Amino acid sequence: MKSLIAFDIDGVIRDVSSSYRRALMDTVEHFGGCRPTMADIDCLKAEGLWNNDWLGSQELLRRQGIALPSYPELIAFFQERYLGSPAGTGYIADEALLVTKEHFQALDARGLVYGFFSGASRFSAQTALGRLGLSSAPLVAMEDGPEKPDPTGLFALADRFNRAFEQIFYLGDTVADMRTVENAKPLRPGLHFIGIGIVPPHLWNHPGQSDYSEKLRQSGATLVWERFPEPEQFADYFAG
Repeated sequence: MKSLIAFDIDGVIRDVSSSYRRALMDTVEHFGGCRPTMADIDCLKAEGLWNNDWLGSQELLRRQGIALPSYPELIAFFQERYLGSPAGTGYIADEALLVTKEHFQALDARGLVYGFFSGASRFSAQTALGRLGLSSAPLVAMEDGPEKPDPTGLFALADRFNRAFEQIFYLGDTVADMRTVENAKPLRPGLHFIGIGIVPPHLWNHPGQSDYSEKLRQSGATLVWERFPEPEQFADYFAG
């Protein structure tokens, strides 16, 4: 079948537990005085509405019942922590990659088509892709469309190839990612959409891993991976 393999970036291509999530914790603590835990963030993400960590920070502050800072002020503080000054020197510099160049070389060797659909900013997403030698890969980022679980960005990525795909895989680590796939299905009924859930690293070998995996399945994941298979096995899965 003619397939597109679409990847989320945060929690899939790179580990953001010590970057985006750390910046979210810092932001909520700075403006609200109470620092959220990883479990608090997981619970928020499980609602499927808070893919954007700026909005997630704002929502956690709202639930503390305090006067909210202006949204630009919140974003500025968050970005100071995450991006740093100059840009690229903040927490973003500590992100570990969860895949290797060999994974994408294996896809290329089989002639498989892939691209990236992420809620991260273009600068942030391109930083991760550049480390994999994929700076020119097709990318739909935060600036290009509405937030997930709206599937507009997934459609935009597919349309960039100007090909008649028969199926689209989407690899993501959140409930919002899997709901994006589910929301796409009735809008393009001629396409077969397959969601693959990825367990983020902060839950590996953690008591909450099985619950998280089950939430991904309940939200539409056909398959849940804890870690990526080895490159050849990874490519073999999509090559059918």
